[in-house]
Amino acid sequence: MEENDILRIEQLLGYHFSDVKLLKASLTHSSQADDRLKSNERLEFLGDSVLGLIICQTLYERFPTYDEGDLTKIKSMIVSRKTCSKVAKNFDLANFTRVGKGMAKTSAMSGSIAAGTLEAVIAAIYIDGGFDQARDFIIRAFGELIDRVNSKQHHENFKSLLQQYSQSNFNCTPMYVLLDEKGPDHNKCFEVEVIVNHRRFASAWGVTKKDAEQKAAQNALVELKLVKPIEDTQL
Repeated sequence: MEENDILRIEQLLGYHFSDVKLLKASLTHSSQADDRLKSNERLEFLGDSVLGLIICQTLYERFPTYDEGDLTKIKSMIVSRKTCSKVAKNFDLANFTRVGKGMAKTSAMSGSIAAGTLEAVIAAIYIDGGFDQARDFIIRAFGELIDRVNSKQHHENFKSLLQQYSQSNFNCTPMYVLLDEKGPDHNKCFEVEVIVNHRRFASAWGVTKKDAEQKAAQNALVELKLVKPIEDTQL
């Protein structure tokens, strides 16, 4: 690997290696290495665990009202191969990864190889700079995706989140009240409001009662400043 390549990848990663050999090893696929022990597979093994730990800690700290099930769902999406390969693309890792002949043009370069290389890089940073440096890199790399995945999770769990909040703070469950319904039987719309501890929140319309309840719960959570208004984003 040329010195200019090293400087470029360090610039993209936002991290300077004390031991450049670690960086080189993290970017060496088993198809290129003479010995598998000299490839990035061992680093990938470690990086997978470091990534999982730091993502779990981040989710635990950022979302104190989520139960274990909610946290697990978000974590699973964040540390998936698909997500890691997308993050790897942001750092242009495919162009720096050393692979064997015929591998460079395969779909794996932007898929499993890219994801594994990212995990290897995470391990290299962890060994070279310690936990805090690895955590800083992961938060930079995955922070926006955590917010996006959380938005998707919220979209399906507004009622659940509001119930957790209500039970934790007031020892009661939210009450949903049907205020109005319009339209013929085959095409009705429903207006619902939610009441938490005698406090009424902005009502919402939905094509079903369940949909209206979810939107009403969202209004309450936004007003309580527990979630931000959700935009239609994709991971």
